[in-house]
Amino acid sequence: MHFAQCLRSKIERMFHVNVSLPSGRNETLLLPEHSTVGDLQVLAQQSFGQKFLRLVTSTNRGLTQPMDSLQAAGIQEGEHLTALVQRAKIAATSEAFAAWCCGGDRIVTWGSGLCGGDSSRVKNQLKNIQQVQATKWAPPGAAFAAILANGSVVTWGHPTHGGNCSSVRNQLRNVQQVEATGFAFAAILDDGSVVTWGKGIHGGDSSAVQGQLRNVQQIQATHLAFAAILADGSVVCWGDPLSGGDSSAVQGQLRDVQQIKASSFAFAAILAKRSAVTWGISEHGGDSLAVQDQLKNVQQIQATGAAFAAILADGSVVCWGDPKKGGDSSAVQDLLSCLSNFTDLSSPFWRQHP
Repeated sequence: MHFAQCLRSKIERMFHVNVSLPSGRNETLLLPEHSTVGDLQVLAQQSFGQKFLRLVTSTNRGLTQPMDSLQAAGIQEGEHLTALVQRAKIAATSEAFAAWCCGGDRIVTWGSGLCGGDSSRVKNQLKNIQQVQATKWAPPGAAFAAILANGSVVTWGHPTHGGNCSSVRNQLRNVQQVEATGFAFAAILDDGSVVTWGKGIHGGDSSAVQGQLRNVQQIQATHLAFAAILADGSVVCWGDPLSGGDSSAVQGQLRDVQQIKASSFAFAAILAKRSAVTWGISEHGGDSLAVQDQLKNVQQIQATGAAFAAILADGSVVCWGDPKKGGDSSAVQDLLSCLSNFTDLSSPFWRQHP
């Protein structure tokens, strides 16, 4: 009788927790009531065959403390949770890596400590990581910046190259996006304003243009300068003038800008009328004068470190910049012409097979 009572007591102390994937697949998990959030997460991972899962309650509260008991986490018998599959992501500076899962509370870093390979100083601040961005250049160092779910930013790595944001920490609220040059970061806030930090002459100091940085939609970066597209299609630049930080020579042409791409030291902008405007160091694609007449109906631009390639509406490709680094496609022009036969949307094939 005593054994039967004990057995019944153990059964009564088991928890049923319903866990569903966004796809609709559902599992009912059974575990002792004294289990932890970590136990629940491991069981969910095993049940769904997914290594990285984030459990979220019906009130959209993430279960982020694995050592908490189910009771402490507010999990009741019959609770309904959603399991979000987390994909591992990785970012890199010039000499270090950082790996994390979106929404997770742990980041793994390795490589040169001065380049961000040691994140031990900030590990307790990294909660619900959404995005990680990195500066690139070394020596003497580089840095990482992580955006958290609450819109704040945590940085580590070389202090003067973006690893220390203490001077602007109070401004880094509701951050939506972070971009980086080789030595500095720029954050877009939810109100469209911009906060910068890091090496001043390489983009960390935006004070000269701060009054213009309103309703910013997108930021791109060369190694030493930033370019921001505003809601009205105009562009604001800062950082090293020669590397794209000064667009005054083409400012009159920068209207209705749709997209900007960057090589190491130059920018290329696609306008609404599908033409292209470039600025920065000529040898790295900042001067497109030799091909300007060909840059019509531009659909897309990509960049190497020192050259640009534009795909036109008829599928042809136009290149400029350092010839040895992609700026000269003459050796493969016949092959590119063949490709255009398959990408020309006006061709009979595409009219018959939309």
